[in-house]
Amino acid sequence: QVQLVESGGGLVQPGGSLRLSCAASGNIFSGSVMGWYRQAPGKEREFVALINWSGGTTNYADSVKGRFIFSRDNAKNTGYLQMNSLKSEDTAVYYCRLGILTRAYWGQGTQVTVSS
Repeated sequence: QVQLVESGGGLVQPGGSLRLSCAASGNIFSGSVMGWYRQAPGKEREFVALINWSGGTTNYADSVKGRFIFSRDNAKNTGYLQMNSLKSEDTAVYYCRLGILTRAYWGQGTQVTVSS
């Protein structure tokens, strides 16, 4: 059984930065994919970014491309989402997702609020 624990959310001013972490317990196989999704009030959950655990290749939503960077530390089984140049529209609950073979695991979410 895999468990995901997110951390790093909080309140930040527009233009500021935050780094989210997603720590996974259990085994992460080389074919796994870790992703970040977010859900703002009254909106559906949307894709933010993903990383292929073995090769480290990444993919981003257009809305965050050039501002967010997804990296991982294989030894710590942890993924990091560095969020720069934050905007008010980035305000949401951010969820970590880990896909292993045919199964998907979700974290509990962490709140990110961008406001002056």
